[in-house]
Amino acid sequence: MTRSSEAFMRDANNVPITDLGLNVSKAITYVGATTGATGATTLFTVTGAVSVRVFGICGTTIVGAGTLEVGISGDTARILAQIADATDLATDEIYLDATPTLEVEALPSELIISNGQDIIQTIGITALTAGQITYYCLWTPISSDGNVVVA
Repeated sequence: MTRSSEAFMRDANNVPITDLGLNVSKAITYVGATTGATGATTLFTVTGAVSVRVFGICGTTIVGAGTLEVGISGDTARILAQIADATDLATDEIYLDATPTLEVEALPSELIISNGQDIIQTIGITALTAGQITYYCLWTPISSDGNVVVA
């Protein structure tokens, strides 16, 4: 279980920033036959009931014309809409919806997720052969056992 004191983002003075909730992140470097292969990959494991906001920041431009989306089993684009051609996601762009951009004016939509509905990334059509994204999940527990951890 994540220790809440370690999960808060901190400002330059090391003071916890609590208005966005707890923070976990997962970086993925895409390699065609493994991390870039088509199909679903679990990003974050959810227990209990939690409120989440998820977004990605591209560290290195994506190579491979596959689709990319983030959601839950049965609704794979529920959290982040599908990018029809992942090569549209370039270095420093923010993945918040189907059209990546260098800046956004608002936080991602907040969703309530219940126990066992892990947050997944799905790659479709063709593999992603290079590039890197760091996904961030800002979350707040709703139930007493609410938790989000990196998968």
